[in-house]
Amino acid sequence: MGSRVQEPVSDRHVGQRHLERLVMLSDGVFAIAITLSAIEIKPVAQPGQTLWQVWSLPLLIYFLSFLLIGSIWASHRRMVAHLRDVDAVGTAINLLLLSLVALIPVVVRFVFEGLEQGQGLLVYALALAVTYTCLALFWAYVAFIARLAPDLPPVKARAWLLEMIAAPLLMLALALYDRHLRGGALALTLLGVALLLTKSWQGRRGRQRD
Repeated sequence: MGSRVQEPVSDRHVGQRHLERLVMLSDGVFAIAITLSAIEIKPVAQPGQTLWQVWSLPLLIYFLSFLLIGSIWASHRRMVAHLRDVDAVGTAINLLLLSLVALIPVVVRFVFEGLEQGQGLLVYALALAVTYTCLALFWAYVAFIARLAPDLPPVKARAWLLEMIAAPLLMLALALYDRHLRGGALALTLLGVALLLTKSWQGRRGRQRD
């Protein structure tokens, strides 16, 4: 054991340790966010209501939260699986992303409780737009600026970025539609769809090259 202690720690091993700790923290926050979604299930029984009427909305809130958190986790897992290292800037962006993910259960509950006041859909769309923008920013930085995923084909890296940019555009389109700004909503929707089509085209192009 003493001889191994004397061996220097390479920069590659240090980078791997940093990345492992980031993944551990991220998975923990995702797990806690999903747990909070279950805790947020608070059915309130009113006189004359059936069991379905009492439980349907809380369960819908829970499964929607689970679906949203799970989709963000899947994209995050796909990205970090190709990283060799993570630096301070990438870590800071990832922490910002995690802070937004932890708020999703609260946002989803507000959506259903705020529908009567006409604010629920707007808050939902804006919250998801900010979260997906942060996810796209994280990937843009680690893949194209810091170049921490050198083994991933550039075509695939660009396709993933287009997919992550399209998501907040579609969410912002939903927010504009909720505010009756249908011209802007249509423009953002068309732009988001165009990015998804471009992503699909680049994906087929990458497979043909392989």
